Amino acid sequence: MTKSNRERVGDVLDALQAGLAPYVVRQYKARYRDKYLQEMELTLYSSGGGYSVSFPDEATALANLDAQACLTLMQQRWKEAFGEQLGQTERNYASELKEVRNKWAHQKGSFVNADAYRAADTATRLLQAIGSPSHAETTQKIADALLRLRYESEANQSTKRPPSLEDAPTTTTLGLQAWRFVVEPHPDVARGNYINAEFAADLAQVVNGKASIEYGDPNEFFRRTYLTTGLQDLLLNGIKRLTAQGGDPVVQLQTSFGGGKTHSMLAMYHLCGGGVGLRDIHGLEELLSRIGDVEDHLHARRAVIVGTAFDANKPRQYPDCTTHTLWGEIAYQLGGIEAYRLVEQADLTAVSPGADTLLNLLEQFGPALIIIDELVAFARNLYGIPDRLPVGTFDSVLTFVQAITEAVRRSSDALLLVSIPKSEIEVGGLGGQEALRILSNTIGRVESIWKPVTSEESFEIVRRRLFDKVKDAGARDATINAFQEMYRKNDGDYPRGVKEANYRQRMLSAYPIHPELFDRLYKDWSTLENFQRTRGVLRLMANVIHELWKSSDSSLMIMPSTIPLWKDFVRDEILRYLPAAQNWTAIVETDIDGEKSKPFELERDFTTLKPYEASRRVARAIFMGSAPSVAMQGTRGLDEKHLHLATVQ
Repeated sequence: MTKSNRERVGDVLDALQAGLAPYVVRQYKARYRDKYLQEMELTLYSSGGGYSVSFPDEATALANLDAQACLTLMQQRWKEAFGEQLGQTERNYASELKEVRNKWAHQKGSFVNADAYRAADTATRLLQAIGSPSHAETTQKIADALLRLRYESEANQSTKRPPSLEDAPTTTTLGLQAWRFVVEPHPDVARGNYINAEFAADLAQVVNGKASIEYGDPNEFFRRTYLTTGLQDLLLNGIKRLTAQGGDPVVQLQTSFGGGKTHSMLAMYHLCGGGVGLRDIHGLEELLSRIGDVEDHLHARRAVIVGTAFDANKPRQYPDCTTHTLWGEIAYQLGGIEAYRLVEQADLTAVSPGADTLLNLLEQFGPALIIIDELVAFARNLYGIPDRLPVGTFDSVLTFVQAITEAVRRSSDALLLVSIPKSEIEVGGLGGQEALRILSNTIGRVESIWKPVTSEESFEIVRRRLFDKVKDAGARDATINAFQEMYRKNDGDYPRGVKEANYRQRMLSAYPIHPELFDRLYKDWSTLENFQRTRGVLRLMANVIHELWKSSDSSLMIMPSTIPLWKDFVRDEILRYLPAAQNWTAIVETDIDGEKSKPFELERDFTTLKPYEASRRVARAIFMGSAPSVAMQGTRGLDEKHLHLATVQ
């Protein structure tokens, strides 16, 4: 029997409770020591929620803390017990989930698919932040199931569209072809049966064999991967290092939220697995001439740690041993039980082994690739915890990072990749800041800096991930030439530079997406704290392309003015990044797009506007260029020349 959305939200709350309860108890215990149970009782009693509880021991507390109580305990003592590990973003997650729980418990309205998905997604993010990967996986599966149901439902119903979208004649230059006849989306995007999580390169899922084919299969991964300058340098350095031809031993990957760190580490992981030929990777073969002779397949032992998927309270069970710490797990991944024996005592006592011991490990089980992702997210949850957990203490973990860095530097064929967050949303509270400071100083003495993805390279990344190859290069070139001719003939109506050769090259790289749309996303929307530069653009554009493809969009290129904001999927995806306090849904429906909007009414009343969708094209373009206003922006809104660029074809 199919579950209702209310039942799914109930399952989310159950998983949330299971992950939060031990974490909340641990944090109260760290802050209030022997009086932590009494403090929990008092906090709940004084919260105004009608609680009357008694916790004679920790087991009783764990058994009686439901999701509402956990969230209440977090909110009431955030500064004292949680602010050192978590940041404002996680505090917002907790507040949002408390509202969800209240709505669920008091049956205040029904849960539509979008509401249930938002609850599951937010719960996943909070559970990942507190280091509860198994429960985060449960809520992520619920979120994925809801998203699939949403797409299936939409695909099976006849879509109601505004009349002008159905009836508008072609209003472009005769002989030019709409983008849909020149290039097709990947089948999963065209059908709309992708899920947003598939745009997230997840190392833990790849290592565990649970990733989708575009990330889990080495050949498919590289077929869809554009080798940016930074990625080329990383792969060449890795080949040199793992074949004992020099190279930098430690690479620090640091960039803003969603800047391609994990994707780059995943590329190195696949390169070393022997599953893909080096000369089969497009763009890599000619670069191999820079180094000495190497075999076509690179083989290295690999160890991967993903901090958000590494449970600090739960040892990892294997048939021949149990690992507890980062160093125990890395040793076992590199060489099984034989390698684990070299660090066994250090693993059991949760005390970091020295650099000499780790160097011995690398010499016996090399060449070795070690990847540590989300290390700050892992370490911050140990900050201020007086009791030694199975994984060790905050200090022992950071001591290990120093030791492994030194050992890799002294080895001849080992490579260490470490991701370091740059944005505050990933760092968290005081614990994250302290972990970042120590790690930056430790790794900074020996590391090589990885080059993050540039905006221009992002064009290729998005295009390659969402579209197949161009079927008709001549038709594409004719469209771009026509745009360029229009810009030249009407020079005063458009921004400087758009008629130049380098802008034409940008149009070629971005086709069928107009560069102006990319500019708005990367220059304006990426200034929002929770917008991920790569994944956020992929999530949005996958929804946009699916809707335009399904509605037989006849535009020459996909522009800011053609974003179908009247579709729930697209509107909800882009509004998630804007402040929740403002009723953006009502703003879009009233002032920008849809059958009840003022621009639509204008097109209905003035027949000269209707064939061009003129009012709505202008409204969409203004929204895309002005909605993401943040404090650091020097210029807000959209000037007339950029409005022309975003609208006219």
